[in-house]
Amino acid sequence: MKKHNLAFIDVETTGFDCAKHEIIELGVVVARQIAQNGAGPKLEIIHELEYKIKPKHIETAEPNALRVNGYNEGDWLFALDLEAVMKDFATKVADATFVAHNMLFDWRFIDAAFAKSGVRNSMHYGKLDTLSMAFTKLYHDEKVQSFKLESLAEYFGVKNEKAHTALSDAKTTFEIYKKMLEIK
Repeated sequence: MKKHNLAFIDVETTGFDCAKHEIIELGVVVARQIAQNGAGPKLEIIHELEYKIKPKHIETAEPNALRVNGYNEGDWLFALDLEAVMKDFATKVADATFVAHNMLFDWRFIDAAFAKSGVRNSMHYGKLDTLSMAFTKLYHDEKVQSFKLESLAEYFGVKNEKAHTALSDAKTTFEIYKKMLEIK
C-alpha cells in the first residue's frame, strides 16, 4: 500500500441502502505518496474530481437525504450518467487505495456502482477508514466526544465550507488524514 496512490472518496446519495438508493455526487482527491526519510509520506494531489450523477430512480429517494446533500433538479440538469462517471473514475483511481470517512458506507455504494455500470473496479484491494483511525488515535482525548467528519474537522481546525457536498467532504477527509498522521 505504500507505493499506491491514495484516493480520498466521498459520495452523496439518495438514501442509506446501496441496493435501493443511488450515488448522485462523487468527490475524489487522488494523492501520490512520496516517501520521506524518518517521516510519513508527503502527499501530492494528482486529481480533484467532482461528479454529479443523474439519478435514474429519484422516486425512491429519501427526502431527508436529498435535503441534507442539497439535491435539486436544476443543479443536476447537466449531470452525467452512472456508466460515464464510473468509466472516468476507474481510470483516475486505478491501483489507488480507497480512503473514506466511515469507509464502509462509501465503499458499499461505490462497489454497487461498479456492478450496476458494468465498469471493472481497478482499485487496489486495500482500504483505509479515517473514522476508525480517529477512534483509535483520539479515544482517550477528552476534547473528542464524536468521531463524525464535522466534529473531527472542528477538532483539527479544518474548514469544510460546503459540508455534505462530495468534493468538499473528500477534501476534508484528506486534510484530517494528514493531521492524524502529522503529514505536512
